[in-house]
Amino acid sequence: MKEQVTAQNSKVLIGVTGGIAAYKALDVISSLRKKNVEVKVVMTKNASSFVSPLTFQSISQNPVAVDMFEKIQHFEIEHIALAHWADVIAVVPATANIIGKVANGIADDLLSTTIMAASSEVIFAPAMNTYMFNNPIVQDNMEKLSKYNYSFIMPQSGRLACGDTGIGKLEETKVITEVILSKLNKNKDFKGSSVIVTAGPTISPIDPVRFISNNSSGKMGYAIAQEARDRGADVTLISGPTNLKPIYGVEMVNVNTNEEMMNAVLEKYDDADIVIKAAAVADYKIKEYSSDKIKKSDSNLILEFKRDNDILSILGQRKKNQILVGFAAESNNLIENSKNKIKKKNLDFIVANDITRKDTGFKSEDNKVTIIDKNGNEYNLEKMSKRNVAKKIFDLIKRR
Repeated sequence: MKEQVTAQNSKVLIGVTGGIAAYKALDVISSLRKKNVEVKVVMTKNASSFVSPLTFQSISQNPVAVDMFEKIQHFEIEHIALAHWADVIAVVPATANIIGKVANGIADDLLSTTIMAASSEVIFAPAMNTYMFNNPIVQDNMEKLSKYNYSFIMPQSGRLACGDTGIGKLEETKVITEVILSKLNKNKDFKGSSVIVTAGPTISPIDPVRFISNNSSGKMGYAIAQEARDRGADVTLISGPTNLKPIYGVEMVNVNTNEEMMNAVLEKYDDADIVIKAAAVADYKIKEYSSDKIKKSDSNLILEFKRDNDILSILGQRKKNQILVGFAAESNNLIENSKNKIKKKNLDFIVANDITRKDTGFKSEDNKVTIIDKNGNEYNLEKMSKRNVAKKIFDLIKRR
């Protein structure tokens, strides 16, 4: 079975309110259960008109609470017990009504009363009509709650159930789940640290329609950025072109070329504590870029390339107190080449990848690497998810 990062033994209370997106909370609950998170559900009466409480009970594997005054099964005050039980409370979807109630101290049903009694983190994932969402009253209520440290997972723009098009569509359940899992991570050992991560490929343009690039998917760098975020760091992810979605809670900087990535890193480098260069940066660029499309002819096309910026070497030369981590993608002499690189480029750690393996590396969900520190110590990792590789990297940085 594939190794996974889990939030085992954590407890999440999902609040479900009366919106058309109520059924999407089922997917969030299912995803959390797969991560071994215990989930309980509180529904408003209006929510139970959209989806049966029995459905939520089946997915969460716990009784579902709806009525504040239903028959007492245990001698405890329900809203207080639930508020104390939960590590995180997430309202999915959150209507204008529940946001307005909490913002103005109204507690007239089980969900609003539980939220008002909670000392744990509360997250709202709003979903509503565009005009309702943009109503100044709703916006003021959200701003007020934000000042009191309530969190919001902002909705997307798109076609809504009512037929309107605009903002108000519930954020993807995958993102909501990711945010909840992030909040559950109690290990904030990098809180206050500034981390820069680079990810994905860069491209070298040939003409307005052609370029060369490589097979990097960006998955390793994105996993590193997620791990840094979950451990409390302030994270900037500088990403080449990938098919991956932006990471919630991470500052995203999108680039295309080697030079754009270099400039983006250098702009923030002096203020960084940790820099992890997981990107597969193009080493060469076309010697003479053609501003016009190169026309096809009967003869072969011969292109001449020249060396591009060695970003990692530049960072190593300018390094002061930063911890600098590089990656080495090798097809032979993996350890020897990686150890040479760590000295030549003044790195603290290097993550050595064997790119000849078919089951790990580029585009895979898994990786099998050797992490080497500047003293030559080797840490051989078994095949594991890229997120767990990221965890091991930060564990070693912490020891450093």
